[in-house]
Amino acid sequence: MRGLTLHRRAIHAVLAMFALIGAFVLMTAPPARAGENTFVEVTPNSAQAGTRVTVRANCDNANNQQATVHSDAFGRVVLRPDNGFLTGAVTIPGNKQAGDYPVDLRCANGNTASAMLTVLNMAQPSKGPATGGGGTAGDRGTGSLLLVGGLTVVAVVAGLGVFGGNRRRTRPGS
Repeated sequence: MRGLTLHRRAIHAVLAMFALIGAFVLMTAPPARAGENTFVEVTPNSAQAGTRVTVRANCDNANNQQATVHSDAFGRVVLRPDNGFLTGAVTIPGNKQAGDYPVDLRCANGNTASAMLTVLNMAQPSKGPATGGGGTAGDRGTGSLLLVGGLTVVAVVAGLGVFGGNRRRTRPGS
């Protein structure tokens, strides 16, 4: 009987220790914050004026509802649910000045997030540089003549090899 009482005390001590550890862990854990999984991203985050960018966002637990994104780079865009995220696409106007523009997300649940979009406005050349004729020019020029001449040389060398190998050699005194 005495052994049974000793086991009960040991079990109670172990349970009390687990309760104290659990209380300590719960008291020291940081509180959960709403919206810590809210983000917005723009791909590519550096884009030439006149090009299309995609916007992907996460509104924590409200990804089944539409959200809006606003930026001075492209205006207002509505993001729609797509495979667990909110997505949309927009074209940056071709005359947009180069610079960094914030992209601000506003979710249906009130969460917000922001990202940065860098707009580039580099001058585009109207045609390629004049670096020579090239072998792939449209007219029949030097490239075609070189090809025909090379094939002719190969054919002549091959013919000489065939005819030269058939010649019998005789040795003096045989």
